Amino acid sequence: MSDFAELTLGDKKFQFPVITGTEQESAIDIAKLRDQTGYITIDSGYKNTGATKSAITFLDGELGILRHRGYSIEELADKASFLEVAYLLIYGELPTEAELASFEGELKKHSLVNEDMRKIFEGFPADAHPMIVLSSMVNAMAAFYTDGDDNLNIVRLMAKLPNLASWSYKKSVGEPVSYPKDSLDYCSNFLQMMFATPKADYQVSEVVSKALNKLLILHADHEQNCSTSTVRLVGSSQASLYASISAGINALSGPLHGGANQEVIEMLEAIKNDGGDTSKYVAMAKDKNSGFRLMGFGHRVYKNFDPRARIIKKAADEVLAALGINDPVLKIAQELEAAALSDEYFVARKLYPNVDFYSGIIYRALGIPTNLFTVLFAIGRLPGWMAQWKELKANKEPIGRPRQVYVGETERPFVAIADRK
Repeated sequence: MSDFAELTLGDKKFQFPVITGTEQESAIDIAKLRDQTGYITIDSGYKNTGATKSAITFLDGELGILRHRGYSIEELADKASFLEVAYLLIYGELPTEAELASFEGELKKHSLVNEDMRKIFEGFPADAHPMIVLSSMVNAMAAFYTDGDDNLNIVRLMAKLPNLASWSYKKSVGEPVSYPKDSLDYCSNFLQMMFATPKADYQVSEVVSKALNKLLILHADHEQNCSTSTVRLVGSSQASLYASISAGINALSGPLHGGANQEVIEMLEAIKNDGGDTSKYVAMAKDKNSGFRLMGFGHRVYKNFDPRARIIKKAADEVLAALGINDPVLKIAQELEAAALSDEYFVARKLYPNVDFYSGIIYRALGIPTNLFTVLFAIGRLPGWMAQWKELKANKEPIGRPRQVYVGETERPFVAIADRK
């Protein structure tokens, strides 16, 4: 391939460098396009725009490939702990046994949240959405941890986010908060903070803990998606790590992004309340005029099966079998899954169940409230966000400043209020 691309505008030709990544992805460097031609590009939603060069995550939607720092998502989900993957994303390499032990020790050391932050937390209504609470509390951390130590702030966020998430749940059910236990691993600790009560400890199931570990790994990073791009854009102004992560949490909260797994369960509950006839809704999904859309099927990036969905489907089956749950909503989910995997309409269009579909099923089976689903997504995505923020800062990338094509009124004279009609 040529090392430049040629653009013809009228009778003039312009050349721009071609950049090739380590996985042979190619890009045209248009950084000087406006300077040379007077033109800019329009790319609504930035679907064909590379905002950065990154060494963190490689994603090929056509082939269904997802790798972190060169390691396949399949191997990481099967063989690693979430903390190993977090360390890999943040620091660039898988940890040695000593490095992992040190990392875990630091997280346990910093897991408690400053008690003065409880005063802020208590000011939220009990029915406030946990993502609103979480983003606010993360942003407030900048006022409590002011030493400017980036690495320590990374540890603080990894350590405290599960604690803050459990606070939201405990407040919503009217129970006192549970504190972390040094004897438990990261995932088990979160589960006990969620479900332990003053009267009874929570006995963590190994199947449940392993499923949560897989879910967090599968959400850990996903290249330049909406929330990750938000973290990088906010961070490019040299805003603090806390401000950048808080912005990422807000971006993730939208139903077209992290809120999708919540919408899956809400859709399943609506089908149950309508009698539970899945064939009716499968037919509606095929009818363009029905206005109904199956949530949790297909993916904007993956043109074939979402590789994360293959992994989490197995975990979902294991959790449902181990817990022996008889839930009509989960039965409806299984019926929709079977229809999508066998019906020619869905197969031809590659509308397979995605990671949001299966994660929603698992979270419901674990007894996690629907409005907390996206919070767990945020806990999983946190190391990816921080790795991206860290990379942006290390590369001294410039402040983000997209251009636009103005389509409003041209210049016009000001009219005094008495003369306006």
